[in-house]
Amino acid sequence: MGFDFELILAVAFLVTGAFWVFDRVVYYPKRKEILDNMATEARDVLHKDAQQRLAETPKFVAEVKSYFVIIAVIFCLRSFVVEPFQIPSGSMLPTLKIGDFILVNKFDYGIRLPVLNTTIIPTTQPERGDVVVFKYPLDPSLNYIKRLIGLPGDQVSYHNKVLTVNGQQVSKDLLSKLSISLNPSREPVELFNENIGGIEHEIYNSYRNTPHEGDWVVPEGHYFVMGDNRDNSADSRFWGFVPEENMKGRAFYVWLHWDEFFSIPSFKNNGLIE
Repeated sequence: MGFDFELILAVAFLVTGAFWVFDRVVYYPKRKEILDNMATEARDVLHKDAQQRLAETPKFVAEVKSYFVIIAVIFCLRSFVVEPFQIPSGSMLPTLKIGDFILVNKFDYGIRLPVLNTTIIPTTQPERGDVVVFKYPLDPSLNYIKRLIGLPGDQVSYHNKVLTVNGQQVSKDLLSKLSISLNPSREPVELFNENIGGIEHEIYNSYRNTPHEGDWVVPEGHYFVMGDNRDNSADSRFWGFVPEENMKGRAFYVWLHWDEFFSIPSFKNNGLIE
């Protein structure tokens, strides 16, 4: 199982919120009454911690509930507005590099309940060509990022490194033959400019045989995704379709690149994600 930060943050929000409500109901009225009866000069010189002790508020309660506002702001922003992710693998090369820190729009595909990921307010639908973040169907505690290739009802084919959607070949133009790619495997690749859904982006194709070919029909309520590093990506060709309820949002911006812990972060990759 992966490290489910979303679940941990939700639990922290609920726990600190419960302590905040408990303090508000039990101890706040007592503190307010004591402070209202004090002289203004005496009240002004009291430190905030001292004010908490006026009504014999337990230190543990005061400590836990003090984090509620901070956690609530982070929780709401991360759940409903924008969420940060780090790219851990090379499956989306050359679009996204290992160590890129990205931002994901959380309301593009509907306002969803945290953790459950159930849509409560529909907005727009995912579009072919979007770079999407979703919960990995085989282990929902993991987040994956790929490019959306097939919408519900689409017929997708991939043979001899040629991608076809609904009988039409997705256009790609050779940009260069690279001797060595940025893949951890360091294998030679060709760099192409691909156009799908009107979105132009770069992809890699290796010189070796295509690892997995086939024909797929995308079921209703599901999506077909692939990595831009076409021959080095575990995606829908291997483990199947992404259910709609697993979609988390659209990746739209790279804001930082950090290769490893002891390296110096940089902003060389900053920009919108195409």
